[in-house]
Amino acid sequence: MSGTFAALSDSLSAKGIDVEGVISKLKRQHIETPSWGYGNSGTRFRVFPNAAAARNVHEKIDDAGRIHKLSGIAPSVALHIPWDYVDDWSALGQYASHRGVSIGAINPNVFQDEVYMLGSLCHPSADVRAKAVDHMAECCDIMRSTGSDILSVWLADGTNYAGQDSIRGRKKHLLDALQKTYKVLPVGSRMLLEYKFFEPAFYHTDIADWGTSFALCQRLGPQAEVLVDTGHHAPGTNIAYIVAQLLDEGRLGGFHFNSRNYADDDLIVGSSNPFELFVIFTELVSAGSLADKVAYMIDQSHNIEPKLEAMLLSVLNCQVALAKALIVDYQALAAAQAAGDVLGAHRVLVDAFDTDVRPLLAEVRRRMNVPTDPIAELRESGIVAKLAEERSKGDQPRVGLGSG
Repeated sequence: MSGTFAALSDSLSAKGIDVEGVISKLKRQHIETPSWGYGNSGTRFRVFPNAAAARNVHEKIDDAGRIHKLSGIAPSVALHIPWDYVDDWSALGQYASHRGVSIGAINPNVFQDEVYMLGSLCHPSADVRAKAVDHMAECCDIMRSTGSDILSVWLADGTNYAGQDSIRGRKKHLLDALQKTYKVLPVGSRMLLEYKFFEPAFYHTDIADWGTSFALCQRLGPQAEVLVDTGHHAPGTNIAYIVAQLLDEGRLGGFHFNSRNYADDDLIVGSSNPFELFVIFTELVSAGSLADKVAYMIDQSHNIEPKLEAMLLSVLNCQVALAKALIVDYQALAAAQAAGDVLGAHRVLVDAFDTDVRPLLAEVRRRMNVPTDPIAELRESGIVAKLAEERSKGDQPRVGLGSG
């Protein structure tokens, strides 16, 4: 590791940056991990099994607890229903608590059943739409039982051929179904509405972009906000611009972080375009209190990567991006912008992005009593080999509340 925290601190302080304030904000960072990222999942073509992968929701929560213990900034785990279905949701919430995490967003699944071949909330059949709405309501009940305050909605709805269905008719069905779901949201909770510009539907998708999601949220009410998946955009899309617009309108609900090349979106966040992730975080930092309610969640299905290390690296990449965004000299940036100094303003951002923040993050982790090098700690702990041995035997894990 090049440099020291003292030298970096002196350099940042000379620019007028409150280093202790930066550390305080980094200690409060919260990145939610997804249960499905700990199990065997991946592309539609082939899922390569990993011997250490979690086999059920209890093992997924165990792994989420391990990631939080290593990073200190991943205190909640999102669930996908029915993939993570259990009979006693209150007991599952207690189980998570004893593993050092809480239950985060609840994600309904209205795309895998055969009945949803032509859609779910937008399906031409009223019976199928009713089935999908019932599932949404069931997920709201799960939220109440687990203490979750976010319903994270993504739909695979769309059409493959021109004339297959009425686009305007499907829009009416969608709004009606979402309004029914909105009415049964738990008090104080939020519905985050995700979008994807194509796939698995290839002629049109029913929630194709942030504008469609935003318009629906405006119709639904203040508990509905847009969820930005960083991989769900056409090449060349300026995601930071979308983030800024939604922040300014008070409708940015949260993120699903991942990365992409071409069409799919399950690469590790920050792996293919770390500067893009950085500028997204600069928009969030510069927005101040406007970003207070934003939920930060990983959405990745690691296929060829080791599950725990991939998830830990994802969390740490978000931490690095925030650290660099927090050390931007925003006063100098504003002065350059006001003066019309195009490249001067750009260099302010590049200067922060190029800064080696590893000494800063090591200091943050030291103060949080977590490993200063979480990846090295995971690799040297032997836990992955131990889990592979235990989980390959086929024994079901304990579901009690003992330590683990």
